Amino acid sequence: MSRANAIEKKPLNNVRDSNLELFRIIVMFLIVAHHYVVNSGLIDSAGPIYSNMLSWRSIFLLIFGAWGKIGINCFVLISGYFMCTSKISAKKFVKLLGEVMFYRIIIQSIFWISGYSAFSLSAFVKAFIPVTSIGTGFTPAYLMFFLCIPFLNMLVNAMNEKQHIRLLLICLFTYVVLGNFRWFSVTMNYVSWFIVLYFIASYVRLYPKKIFSKTKVWGWLTVATVALSVLSIVASVLLGANWERRAYRFVTDSNALLALAVGFCSFMFFKNVKVKKCRFINAVGATTFGVFLIHANSNAMRTWLWKDTLNNVGMYDSFWMPVHAIASVIMIFVICSAIDYLRIRFVERPFFKLWDKKWDRISNWYMKTESKICKQLNIEENEK
Repeated sequence: MSRANAIEKKPLNNVRDSNLELFRIIVMFLIVAHHYVVNSGLIDSAGPIYSNMLSWRSIFLLIFGAWGKIGINCFVLISGYFMCTSKISAKKFVKLLGEVMFYRIIIQSIFWISGYSAFSLSAFVKAFIPVTSIGTGFTPAYLMFFLCIPFLNMLVNAMNEKQHIRLLLICLFTYVVLGNFRWFSVTMNYVSWFIVLYFIASYVRLYPKKIFSKTKVWGWLTVATVALSVLSIVASVLLGANWERRAYRFVTDSNALLALAVGFCSFMFFKNVKVKKCRFINAVGATTFGVFLIHANSNAMRTWLWKDTLNNVGMYDSFWMPVHAIASVIMIFVICSAIDYLRIRFVERPFFKLWDKKWDRISNWYMKTESKICKQLNIEENEK
């Protein structure tokens, strides 16, 4: 199929593909599991995992929580796959930003009112700023990446296939090849890494190949890369003191070789899996970003959830620890998904009904203001 045909054959409606929505749900479960381990004190230098590395409990938890950065790769690949042939409107960005700010302000306010967190003027101001730590925070980095997508779309549509491949090779060599050797200094930045993932996903979407549609091939590659990831964790533990504190060496950060391999292969597998359109799957899939925003909202939320409420460290020595881990992840996903479903229904939808009524007036005012500024600055306007 040619690039033109690939673009022409994209769905004309807004119904999401249930196969990739199911993928979002699975990925979010894995991200919550990752946070169960890394945000709870279990893996801290004085935590029980590193104090008992050869215990079955530690090995179970290390494997259970290994998939967070891989999950981030999967989410961005899905975004790039859809967004490379879509128009990024102000409404889409406001919807994303509104979701971020809703949970940022509401959850922080609850902690202040309950007395769990101390109120301060600096914390109050910070709660209303959506972007505070681009280098390390997923949410602010994703917001900035989202704003870049219209310009990335212009770039990928201006390139031919050979140029796209060359750009991919340069990016992958920089981030994956050089980035995985410690004697090279390659600093991870989520915004630029998300752009690399966008180039990968957009190539898959714009230049379909027969190999891209081989469901069985990608299924077996997913199994193989997951098995290698598990093996790398277990081997790091068994190799002893020099390796045990680097158990996640090959699966984190997001540009680690296996993190990229598992993310890409699983994305390609679910892209091709035939799943009948299901309203329930699509509805739950639409809440997955909300699940992330709620349970990973702040340091206060992490402390309250994983340490004070679920007491993950205290459960380490229990025979029922695996049950506690799995049940906690399921419970958190279900509760957060239900909360976000209510937000979508009773906050987001009414807001955007009003938005649709007022947007033309706001847009016309903005365009006139922008035009005046451009004339004053002698900037040429090329409307498309």
